[in-house]
Amino acid sequence: MAESVVLDPVDLHILRLLQNDARMTYRDLAAEVGVAPSTCLDRVARLRRSGVILGHQLRVDPAKLGRGLQALLSVQVRPHRRDLIGPFVERVRALPESRSLFHLTGPDDYLVHVTVADTADLQRLVLDEFTSRPEVARVETRLIFQQWDCGPLLPPA
Repeated sequence: MAESVVLDPVDLHILRLLQNDARMTYRDLAAEVGVAPSTCLDRVARLRRSGVILGHQLRVDPAKLGRGLQALLSVQVRPHRRDLIGPFVERVRALPESRSLFHLTGPDDYLVHVTVADTADLQRLVLDEFTSRPEVARVETRLIFQQWDCGPLLPPA
């Protein structure tokens, strides 16, 4: 398990603000937090070096790209052996429909978040890319009606 980084209230305020708007300028961020811009820049750099801030992401609306249907696929891999799961994981990650992949405990081994054009495209994906693979024992599909972001991520109180 990764070690936690000790963060003070200024660090937490910076993280809260950047998670709500990662494009905020250092000058605006510093003014909001109540520190000098150079101090703010140093703190953000330290948060990056320590691995607290992992990077920046561009969010895209899948529906605007012709992928208006989202689903979660629960997948069982049998036998669940390292020599089978490595190639399986790499194959799923390479699929243009895959948004995220989780390795789980419990009856399902993986949960895959996918975006597709429609139900026919989802059926094609499940049949051609998942159930056709010899290591895939079962796939259960759940459609996503709506998704909300929660946030920001901060350490436990």
